[in-house]
Amino acid sequence: MPSARVPNQEIALLANAITLLHPLAAASDSSGGFQGPSIDEFFPNGLLFVGTPFEINRIMLARFFMTALLLVLFWLGTRKMKLVPGRFQSVVELGFGFVQNGVANDILGKKDGRRFTPLLVSVFFTVLFFNLSGTIFGIQIAGTSLIGVPLILAIVAYVAFIYAGVKKHPGTFFRNALVPPGVPWPLYFLVTPIELVSTFVLRPITLTLRLLMNMIVGHLLLVLFFTATSFFFFESHNLFALFGIGTVAFGFAFTLFEIFVAFLQAYVFALLTAVYVQLALNDEH
Repeated sequence: MPSARVPNQEIALLANAITLLHPLAAASDSSGGFQGPSIDEFFPNGLLFVGTPFEINRIMLARFFMTALLLVLFWLGTRKMKLVPGRFQSVVELGFGFVQNGVANDILGKKDGRRFTPLLVSVFFTVLFFNLSGTIFGIQIAGTSLIGVPLILAIVAYVAFIYAGVKKHPGTFFRNALVPPGVPWPLYFLVTPIELVSTFVLRPITLTLRLLMNMIVGHLLLVLFFTATSFFFFESHNLFALFGIGTVAFGFAFTLFEIFVAFLQAYVFALLTAVYVQLALNDEH
């Protein structure tokens, strides 16, 4: 996608992430050989339907592929449920049980946890699979590395929060959220704006940015390590090629770390969604 069409907000977010890695990239580029990662990594050229609103690039293909993989995995695991589970059923049950017991029931209790388990399972596995696409050879970019998917998932969590609160406390949810009981009335001029911003504005923003920035920085670091490896092995001379051994080792180690981060971010996103729902269901409302 041409850079002129990139939203200004995304350019600002990506530029901020790249400044974390800029000193090394700039120093390498000054030698006239090595080219570090740039914003263009996240806005690849279109592959299908170029120039139309349905343009598909590498990141979109990564999302399609991981969505299809996720659906196939769950279909294989649930099409013939047995008392003694097979391979795919065991994998699906293990993942489902982890979210249900470790997130939904633990935060919301069994009754409310059962109601919101489908949502939390969907959020967890969507984030996980989209994150993991950044570590798969041939794809190597996370489906969550542009703001669209993290924002949509954050909106889903936000809507679940509002729905749970209004459903449980139809007449008092917004009032008690913005005007907490027990506070001296003059302080409401200070407390109410703070509660409005922190509860109804910052939550979806922080959910979005937490996931987005982790995936951006992770991808940039992987590109930096493996591009440096190629440079040292094939373009540098003499003993400088030995530095490639270090960069490939760091690249491999960081790939493992990125897999861990993919799981961690999926867990944190699902956990925070459950926490927000639990706050909405709290009897204080």
